[in-house]
Amino acid sequence: MSPMAKSYLAANLGFMGLTILLFGLLMASLHTTSAQIGVCYGRNGNNLPPSREVVDMFNQYNIRRMRIYEPDPSTLEALRGSNIELMIGILNDKLQELAANQDKANSWVQNNVMNYHDVKFRYITVGNEVQPSDQSSAPFLVPAMEKIRNAIFAAGLGNQIKITTSIGSGTLGDRSFPPSKGYFKPEYRPVIDPVIRFLVSNQAPLLVSIYPYFSYDRTPSISLEYALFEAQNPVVSDPPYQYNNLFDALVDTVYAAVENTGVLNKAAALDSGGSPRLVVSESGWPSGGHGHRLTSTDAGTSTENARAYNQNLIIHVKGGRGTPRKPDVPIETYIFAMFDENIKQGDDVEKNFGLFYPNKQPKYQINFN
Repeated sequence: MSPMAKSYLAANLGFMGLTILLFGLLMASLHTTSAQIGVCYGRNGNNLPPSREVVDMFNQYNIRRMRIYEPDPSTLEALRGSNIELMIGILNDKLQELAANQDKANSWVQNNVMNYHDVKFRYITVGNEVQPSDQSSAPFLVPAMEKIRNAIFAAGLGNQIKITTSIGSGTLGDRSFPPSKGYFKPEYRPVIDPVIRFLVSNQAPLLVSIYPYFSYDRTPSISLEYALFEAQNPVVSDPPYQYNNLFDALVDTVYAAVENTGVLNKAAALDSGGSPRLVVSESGWPSGGHGHRLTSTDAGTSTENARAYNQNLIIHVKGGRGTPRKPDVPIETYIFAMFDENIKQGDDVEKNFGLFYPNKQPKYQINFN
């Protein structure tokens, strides 16, 4: 080979190597971005700090994503220029009026999104765990999603903000085991099937609440180690997949349930796209209260277990690897919740999911980095 040819080859190999390196770094960056951890900022408390101080805490602890359940002007004002990505919700009791009137949807987007141009909106969650028995919201869920989508596109934000909704793991059928056998209860299908079609056609994720604690609390055969990401070996075998933590098993059960609806096959035939990505919009572990396991030895509710679950969840998610069923799909996850909420309805455990006390002191040491 002539010196000129060697020089030419070396230059091109150098260029190719640089290109491959830059591509690899770009893909790693995108993978890490998708695997971010957020925190749910619930406000069902009468002793919580002002929103400005809460946003300062998000920055202090390097929490880069926030979920709120309805528009709150003080929170939106505090988020201006913060670069914290926001998931903002629309309450179930608003769905009917939004579904019926495009002008109302346009006004909602103007008042709660456009007026805060320096807030980094990521998702608009239309409805939260809508129940099929709730005829004041269930029939209006997808029409409201469509109206909000239209308003977002009219505002020129269609490529920046995704419109979605959230479901709970209570939508899963009782025989959804192992994960590949996941299915939705028949009564939920009239709600969920149209949602899946909407999300696929709009390339938006499906939000789902994943709580290993509640599965552990209600199923005596589930070990605490499996629920806390501390099992050393696979606990559930679902060939070809193996599961050593309950979180992944629950996420994959929802993936299988979505696939087992058959909606995706019809969508693929229409060239609408593939399975919607799942975003875990709530997950956490209570530090107090009692559920079904009432004895102190196996109740599972303690600051030690809450710290272990949430820290292991952060490590798991930020590792960038997905579930056994979807290993290349990072699991964007939001921890519930920022604070204990003393007026939240439900059992005592519902009031004890906070990472922080209302006085802003951490309930236990946890590292978001």
